[in-house]
Amino acid sequence: MLVETADRLYGLPLPEFTPARDEIVKAHRKDDRAFADSVKALRKPSTAAWVVNILVRREPGQVDQVLAVGAALREAQATLAADELRALTRQRRQLTAAVTTRARAVALEHGQRVTSAVADQVEATLTAAMIDEGAAAAVRTGLLVSALTATGVDRLDLSAAVALPDLVDFTPSELAEPVPQRPDLRVVPDPDAESKRRDAARAALAEAEDEVAGAEQAVGQADDEVTRLEARSLQLQSEIAELRRQLAEREEEQEHIDSELTEAGETLREARTDLAAAHSARDRAQRSFDRL
Repeated sequence: MLVETADRLYGLPLPEFTPARDEIVKAHRKDDRAFADSVKALRKPSTAAWVVNILVRREPGQVDQVLAVGAALREAQATLAADELRALTRQRRQLTAAVTTRARAVALEHGQRVTSAVADQVEATLTAAMIDEGAAAAVRTGLLVSALTATGVDRLDLSAAVALPDLVDFTPSELAEPVPQRPDLRVVPDPDAESKRRDAARAALAEAEDEVAGAEQAVGQADDEVTRLEARSLQLQSEIAELRRQLAEREEEQEHIDSELTEAGETLREARTDLAAAHSARDRAQRSFDRL
């Protein structure tokens, strides 16, 4: 039951995953707590992982081609000459790039735009599936929760990359095409090159439209900010002019006060001189009076 539930959830459009999972958990919480907890533990896939999962379900032939070429290349590495191996490595890169382009188109058909960064993760996952047998099995399940990377030196730890890592032989229910025989390793022209170029152009156009929309939004926000700052600048200029006017008035008032202060100081000095003279006159009069 858990396998079928996971299969259905990881085949849904990405925005529907969490609501659908939580609804299943809610429906089984009372009567089957263990199952509900197992479903709750299913992690929402990253965008790149979701794209690969959808590709596995919608374009199984494309994925089978990648996995078959990868398996054949792994077997042939020990026997092929270096120049042949280099040529086939280039073919591998061309294939993963072409399938990634198709994956972006499939994602777009399901309402999910794929950025260049996500596309790079999708291509890295397909490359990992070619290089590493375990990664190939993980991709084939359609239950990825994160993108994969592989160097071909160390085996991958897939325990955190697959929703149900024990199901290495699982095949999604929506697959209908048989797995093809491993190909004869020859560098051949891609018969779908024109279609893939159109898919690439369509994906690039969609991404460019997103970038234009984002740029237009940024321009609008910047324009609003310029308008706000211009208004604030005018307000500050007006306030500065008023402050300068007040400062000029205060400076003029200070000059007037300074002048009055100088005059008052002179008056004070004269008054003190007169006071001293009056004290002397009084003292003389007192002495004359005392002698009488």
